[in-house]
Amino acid sequence: MPLLDPLAATLESLAAERGGALGVLPRLVTEDSSEWTRAPELVREPYGTLLSLVDETAARWGAPRHVAAALLWKTYSYWHTLPMALGWALGRRVPLMRFADTVVRSSDAGVTIAALKITVAVLPHDPLAGAPGTKVVDHLGTAIGDALLDGQEPLITALGRLTKVGARTLWGSTAEAFVHPLLRSGTYGQAAALLKEIGEPVDGLVVPHETGYRRRTCCLWITLPDADPCSTCCVV
Repeated sequence: MPLLDPLAATLESLAAERGGALGVLPRLVTEDSSEWTRAPELVREPYGTLLSLVDETAARWGAPRHVAAALLWKTYSYWHTLPMALGWALGRRVPLMRFADTVVRSSDAGVTIAALKITVAVLPHDPLAGAPGTKVVDHLGTAIGDALLDGQEPLITALGRLTKVGARTLWGSTAEAFVHPLLRSGTYGQAAALLKEIGEPVDGLVVPHETGYRRRTCCLWITLPDADPCSTCCVV
């Protein structure tokens, strides 16, 4: 989709910085789902497929299941959120991955996600408003909030039922997933303004700090043996 060219270029640059380990396809869309698991499969009880991802994370870090669930979510939510955050920052064009159209697989980045198809939310004055694949909205924050509830809440609910990890803990990772990339090219104030526009469940879970920002919830990384705290940790 040409209107996402700037976003794809930014994601490709990020992949190069990370040695190719990117948790989302730069073009976001895959036409072949044969090697992927559809996101709805992850929330289907008794959660066998989701449990395998949690246990894979647990083995990687030597973590108990509830901690592994939080760390898996920190990875998944970052890559699911990143295109929305960058799309908003680059040109106020936000790609929306519907949960039913999202696919996931294990990768060197922890997990990689993609979509079978996407819609791009744009504002009414955008010159491409009305182009194929776009959805005109009055408030991008509202569109992003709806996308979070559609695309992330089912998985947060499933992880909570599976491992008893708290929803607020997980939403804190989503909030950080907006702030972290936006600080690469903007200010905390801009990131905070976006979170405020999105509203619940992410607004208020990140606060300003002399080092940039701090979370109000812990991602549980610090509970691992000999783990150094994250720079944004609320515990230290």
